[in-house]
Amino acid sequence: MNSHPVAIFCRSLGQLSAMLDKLEAQPQILATRLHPDMLPFAQQVRAAVSFSLRGCCPLAGLEVADFSAAASLQEQIAQTMRYLKAIPAERFDGPPDRICRDRAGFADIALPAGEYLNLYILPNFYFHFSMAYAIARSQGAAIGKGDFDGYHAYAPGFSFERPAAP
Repeated sequence: MNSHPVAIFCRSLGQLSAMLDKLEAQPQILATRLHPDMLPFAQQVRAAVSFSLRGCCPLAGLEVADFSAAASLQEQIAQTMRYLKAIPAERFDGPPDRICRDRAGFADIALPAGEYLNLYILPNFYFHFSMAYAIARSQGAAIGKGDFDGYHAYAPGFSFERPAAP
């Protein structure tokens, strides 16, 4: 593959951890769902964390690690980041056509490494991260796009619906 996906996941897991810090005073968000048939916030976070491992471990030729027994979401993220950062970069240098397998809902999938990462793992990781963000925002959490991506910055009180306060 000649790429090291760990940096991508660890950066976003760090953003997710920082977002969780901002939500400590709103524990009710953990059980909140966008829709009754969707996962609640806490499970969206756990799913995003799981996809980072379900992506990196097979690409590095390792069994998928599982830190879901961690005492908290923050601890699960921290354990996952430590584990991912300890994987040597050269473990990801396998042939791009090697097959990675996973279960997508009720479907068994087998994809070449590049497709597995870029078309399955990354979209699913960001889907669950985005759903967690959307749930928090829908509950009035004081987070913004910059909390999601670490780049965007807006003036206090900015809204796309009304002009920013002077």
